[in-house]
Amino acid sequence: MGKTVSIFNQKGGVGKTTTCVNFAASLGAKGQSVLLIDLDPQGNSTSGVGFDKSEIETSVYDVLINDVPAKDAVIVSAYKGVSLLPANMNLAGAELELAEAEDRFRVLKKALAPIVMSYNYIIIDCPPSLGLLSLNALTASDTLIVPLQCEYYALEGLSQLLGTVRTVKQYYNEHLELEGVLFTMYDTRLKLNQQVMAEVDKFFPNKAYKTVIPRSVKLAEAPSFGMPIIYYEKYSKPSFAYKKFADEFLKKQ
Repeated sequence: MGKTVSIFNQKGGVGKTTTCVNFAASLGAKGQSVLLIDLDPQGNSTSGVGFDKSEIETSVYDVLINDVPAKDAVIVSAYKGVSLLPANMNLAGAELELAEAEDRFRVLKKALAPIVMSYNYIIIDCPPSLGLLSLNALTASDTLIVPLQCEYYALEGLSQLLGTVRTVKQYYNEHLELEGVLFTMYDTRLKLNQQVMAEVDKFFPNKAYKTVIPRSVKLAEAPSFGMPIIYYEKYSKPSFAYKKFADEFLKKQ
């Protein structure tokens, strides 16, 4: 199938990397072949599936800047169906170096072309900003999923986000579509959560997933053990939520 999906929101702290790691793991657990690409210089998706960033020798930086074939940088995780194109500290300087590259917005797309059909899904963890790395991700993607925290400030960035998608479609990737909006850090006790969800429906009609990801201490703990929540605490509410989200996603394919 070879579908490429960016997980993107220009606002930080919305559960973007948590969603990347657990979405990829949930798809893998359901028999899908998944490549998780860590395009965030913080490298949290890399550590989130159990790899020490300081020990990564060949990373997505080398693919983007040094013309290393993507297949040579991919490593297989301990989790069913999930491979990783990792990040390390070198990625922090990639935006400056990409600025000098020819066709700098399509470097990732070209690099992934030889391997895109080797996986059912490629999931890209984007940086929380609209720089060259995020533009490369969106240009290389078929669709994007927007993780959105259920709070007032999340709404403020929606118009900016819609503008970003329109710009990318117009100049770099006319085929880019919004896959959906995933509500994260959901708290059933707060009426505001329902209000935010209602407002989002106005911006993205029929695009919000029915599944919501709850706030959870276990979900926050899992990355420190290098484990997706479905393996760290498989009977927890967020574990069931991410597996349900993967089901909902797959049904729409």
